[in-house]
Amino acid sequence: MVVNLLSAFTAQPIVELKQRDKSKIESLLTYGDRLLVGLNTGTLRIYRVNEIADEATGESSITGTEDGSSRQTKARPVELLREKDKFSRYKVEQLAIIKEANILISLSNSYVSIYDLQTYELQAQLTKTKGASAFAVTSNIVKDAATGIPSIVSRLAVAVKRKLLLWSWQDMELSPDVGDITLVTGIKTLTWATGTKLVGGLSASYVMVDVESKEVTDIVGPGSIGGAPGQDGGRFGGVGVASMGYMGIGGTSPKPLAVRLGESEVLLAKDINTLFVDTEGRPLGKRQVPWMVAPEAIGYSYPYLLALQNTSKGVLEVRNPNTLTLLQSISLAHANQLHVPQPNVSLAHAGKGFLVASDRCIWRMEALNYDSQIDAIVEKGKLDEAISLLDMLEDALLKDKTGRMRGIKVQKAHVLFDTRRYREAMDLFTEVTAPPDQVIRLYPKIVAGELSSLDGVSYESGNSRSEAAHPDLAEQAVSDDKASSASEVEPQQGKDGGNNTSSTLLGLGTASISVAKRLHLVDGSDAESIQGKHSEVVFEDKALEGKDLRNAVIELQSFLADTRRRLQKFMDPDGSLKQPLESSDHSRNGTLDEELGMLLTTSVSRSESDRENAIYETAKLVDTTLFRAYMYAQPSLAGSLFRIANFCDPKVVKEKLLENGRYNDLVDFFYGKKLHRDALELLKRFGQEQEDVATVPQLRGPGRTVAYLQNLPPEMVDLILEYAEWPLRADPEVGMEVFLADTENAETLPRDRVIRFLQNIDSRLAVRYLEHIIHELNDSTPEFHQRLISLYLDRLKSGNFKHDEEQAESIKLLLDFLRESRFYSAGNVLGLLPREPLFHEARAVVFSRLGQHKQALEIYVFQLQDPLKAEDYCNRIHLTDNSLSSSPIKTRRVSISDPEDEKPSIYHILLSLYLTPPPPYQPQWGPALTILAKHGSRLPAVSTLNLIPEKLPVKDLESYFQSQIRSANTVINKARIVAGLWTTEVDDARAKLLVGDDLPSSNGGRNRSVVISDERVCGYCHKRFGGSAIKVLPDNSVIHYGCATR
Repeated sequence: MVVNLLSAFTAQPIVELKQRDKSKIESLLTYGDRLLVGLNTGTLRIYRVNEIADEATGESSITGTEDGSSRQTKARPVELLREKDKFSRYKVEQLAIIKEANILISLSNSYVSIYDLQTYELQAQLTKTKGASAFAVTSNIVKDAATGIPSIVSRLAVAVKRKLLLWSWQDMELSPDVGDITLVTGIKTLTWATGTKLVGGLSASYVMVDVESKEVTDIVGPGSIGGAPGQDGGRFGGVGVASMGYMGIGGTSPKPLAVRLGESEVLLAKDINTLFVDTEGRPLGKRQVPWMVAPEAIGYSYPYLLALQNTSKGVLEVRNPNTLTLLQSISLAHANQLHVPQPNVSLAHAGKGFLVASDRCIWRMEALNYDSQIDAIVEKGKLDEAISLLDMLEDALLKDKTGRMRGIKVQKAHVLFDTRRYREAMDLFTEVTAPPDQVIRLYPKIVAGELSSLDGVSYESGNSRSEAAHPDLAEQAVSDDKASSASEVEPQQGKDGGNNTSSTLLGLGTASISVAKRLHLVDGSDAESIQGKHSEVVFEDKALEGKDLRNAVIELQSFLADTRRRLQKFMDPDGSLKQPLESSDHSRNGTLDEELGMLLTTSVSRSESDRENAIYETAKLVDTTLFRAYMYAQPSLAGSLFRIANFCDPKVVKEKLLENGRYNDLVDFFYGKKLHRDALELLKRFGQEQEDVATVPQLRGPGRTVAYLQNLPPEMVDLILEYAEWPLRADPEVGMEVFLADTENAETLPRDRVIRFLQNIDSRLAVRYLEHIIHELNDSTPEFHQRLISLYLDRLKSGNFKHDEEQAESIKLLLDFLRESRFYSAGNVLGLLPREPLFHEARAVVFSRLGQHKQALEIYVFQLQDPLKAEDYCNRIHLTDNSLSSSPIKTRRVSISDPEDEKPSIYHILLSLYLTPPPPYQPQWGPALTILAKHGSRLPAVSTLNLIPEKLPVKDLESYFQSQIRSANTVINKARIVAGLWTTEVDDARAKLLVGDDLPSSNGGRNRSVVISDERVCGYCHKRFGGSAIKVLPDNSVIHYGCATR
């Protein structure tokens, strides 16, 4: 007994010859609501085919059964309209129409004749077709190459022995030209592959004929299809089985058959050998149809491949043309003819029905609803067949093709998972964007957490899915070669579809997801399966654990990673919805809504808050499960998840990482989730452990805490200061990197708070931070400069120095800062400086900042008693004054005498302190004479001589007078040189003005002349000058005086 996977068609007998009628049915033709039947007596019968009404109308009803039989009620399916007895003198072998030309074509007595389609009267007999064995007709819409206007082109191809004769009609007009192509052997069958290409079935091979170019291409195939010389035969070698049988009893070999499948595929069948080719005649590499005997006829009724087998009994086989699986076998007594109406617009219309006939009966094959067909296949566990069928069907033929396809693929993925084919299952889940919670439920609690459907299920029993749910699991173990020779349903494998043996494992239906069971397949065959004798399937009771669980978890990671990528389209890293969800682009918005609906298990309202909550919960589930998967199978990858934005559940992550001692990863996770206090507490706990008892050596010490604090933003200054204290006390050098690092976070911290914090710990840390922000970051805040000076002074006042060099270094730092900084208050600093010898020079520097040079020099001369520092001070002031008052252009002559109102120089102040010191100090002749000798030229002569006491010998003033004389001579010589240069410049200017020496022509200066002839015109307006006023330009060009002002 044949087990059908579905009932794609139901057979209804519409014409049955009465017992007294001795004629036989030879040919069929149907178009519109007309059915033409050609009999062996030459009679043509014309029937009207009535539409099948629904049972609700009460007119008629067709009820199909599993074996393809039917039950008819009430209305008659056909009515005999006319019977033309004298249609032909011989049997009518073949019928066809060209509707546009309103003609009927018939093959009878080896002639092709043309009849009127309305009256069925003979119009013409094509005498050239004498000896015709077959013909083929096609009609196609063709655009004119020149005008682009479409027209209907119909072609008639007739096989006459080795010749192929071609007629064509354009719209209703018959072309007078008759094509003639001669082939190598006699032509048995003709099938149109396209509007211009024809498949010819010859005695021993097939050819592809281009009727426009008349190019003939041999089709090379296996066995009787037409293999190359020396090539092995078909599936069984040598000649076909059926051919050998017929030849052995003196019969004829099966005729070559061909049928067009879809738009670009043709099936060739000779004996039991088959070959799929494209419209160019190139093999497609698909495996052969597993027919045990040669079919009598083949056809294609969208989307199924049809074949009439075993004419003694009459069996119509319905197969999937992609997987070649036998889907339905219908018993039709002695059926030997198959007629599929030619589709006119779309292949979708070809599935509305076709005809099968025997010598005495005609059956109309009505297609059932495609949704019902899909349901039937799914119920029998043939999910791959259902997927293949859905791929072939057009969207308009199903209620929800996309949803059906997705649901079936999800079921298939569940079964693949249950059979330990984890990678294929996850790839399929990813392809259909399966809701992540449904996939996660397949895993035990260690991965899925509370969501696991395995919680409370006994791993030993696991009997929720019985063997009955998988009646075809044994097919997976059968090889292609063995199945092709012993079965009608075999594992699908080939270049076009890859390994499709997974179709034998699909039987989930609507069963709930349970614990997966490993399958062991024992010996069996497709023949047994198709006859209902299923191979034994043994379930090994084994829980999902160990290596199996690890492999499953590894494959789950890729699915979860892809789901994360999809969720990123809807959610920002901070958990808020992205704007495109509210976009005005309705097409894009609809696509996003559809994808979002796939990811979420339950429907969500369109409110933004509900969507945000649903997406967040889904993202949280995905990331938390991905983390568990990493921790179970590949712990080293867990850290990479924390370095990017994630939505992991902190409680789960903390528990797992602490349990496994992965503290570094836990810190990274806390940082990513902005749980900074938890991270810093953890780092502090392990960082303060002693070296001999450290549980986590890599976290011991302040280094890791400092690195963490450096990455915190300035807004978290309270947290930074709170947890920076213990690193500063443990290792100040390392701890200060929190504030001194060359990072944006460190540079933008609130500096006043940092200074107060560091000063409370150790003033030296505050000094170091102030030096950093002032010298390196160029902070000019007066408060910070003043604070640094105060800290310097506090340190010096404390006197807490280990040695004199340290104190000297501190003094030097204070003095350098007082000289360089311009942002502190000198008056306030002067009030802070004690009058102790240690701070005398500092006071001098501050007096200098206040412009009180005399007080500063008094400190150098009388308190420090250091003439060199006093002289150095004067040099600095002198250079500073010169740089401020210097001018590149002298506006007056330099005088060698002393102006009465000129301000005394800094050297004059120093000299006066040496020579006329205030009491109780004594004059210092030596330093005074040194100043006179070195800087005499910078001292005014009159005022300087007034300071020199009369008792000082003139001999001691020799160097002073020499410097004064040199200075005066220098001024005089400079004045002479400048005067000479001015004279030379004036002479040059006069020569240029009078003579024009620098002009290229000799006619220049005030003595130049120009000639104004009658032909000379103005260079601006191009008119003659005549008696007009003119103007001569420096280059001797001449223009009208009036044009010069334009």
